[in-house]
Amino acid sequence: MEKGRELPVSFMPNSMEETTQEIECIITGRVQLVLYRDFVERRAHSLGLCGTVENLPDGSVRVVAQGSEDDLKKLIAQLRKGSLLSRVDDVAILWREPGAHRTDFVIRYPS
Repeated sequence: MEKGRELPVSFMPNSMEETTQEIECIITGRVQLVLYRDFVERRAHSLGLCGTVENLPDGSVRVVAQGSEDDLKKLIAQLRKGSLLSRVDDVAILWREPGAHRTDFVIRYPS
């Protein structure tokens, strides 16, 4: 993924068509131990999105979300804003074909 840029893809829907899209985002900065995952989960639920949010070993956070293009763009704006205690340095975004169909948005915890 390229830092700070949304990567264009050929399957992005036109504005007349409402199809399910998927994004994978890697968020870097001070995003662990600051309620960032909870923040993302609440925002995703309010937008009706499905997916996951999880901490990564390198201190970043990974978000996979499915929904309409417009709602995913709204989530991306919130990811860049971050929670009250967080500091977001970068949001790397990958638009891709939806993988496994998700039915809820959940925080993933290490096993």
